[in-house]
Amino acid sequence: MDFAARFENGLSYLKFLEQYGTAEQQSRWAAIHSQIVLTPPQVTLLQSFTRDMKVLVVAGAWCGDCVNQCPVFHQFSEISPQIQVRFFDRDVDADLAAELMICGGCRVPTLLFLSEDGYVCGRYGDRTLSKYRDMAATQAGAACPAGIGEKQPLLEQVTQDWLDEFERIQLMLRLSGRLRKRHGD
Repeated sequence: MDFAARFENGLSYLKFLEQYGTAEQQSRWAAIHSQIVLTPPQVTLLQSFTRDMKVLVVAGAWCGDCVNQCPVFHQFSEISPQIQVRFFDRDVDADLAAELMICGGCRVPTLLFLSEDGYVCGRYGDRTLSKYRDMAATQAGAACPAGIGEKQPLLEQVTQDWLDEFERIQLMLRLSGRLRKRHGD
């Protein structure tokens, strides 16, 4: 699949919600979006990005995991002009969802990171490590948390998990010999 060409046909965050979300779903996404508060160091990090990165997001406006994560990607792209995010509906864009399957399923949200010139740099989804840890602690039986320190709210943890992944891809792009030669840096 030509992911670079596909990226060009994706929707912005707001257009995606407008096209696929009901009024209630749009309200839920807006509520989470308003709860995301990036720390000054997180903002500084995002503003330091120098390489363009294209991010395809397969999502569903109806999906609880998407509600709790996709607004994070939008926040990142609002702070860093190097981050270009395009959304695709899992059911409408079933061929793309099938290409990006995780654990044998068309899970959402699933992200595919591309370089400025369309090379695949990574994929990530459907939930972050912090979310899976939270689920394991509440759903997988007896758990033994360390009890050290105060637990950070889950949305903050998930936001940091995603920022770590965006930073990993940005560093990959920044340190790529191919791109360094292209940009003369």
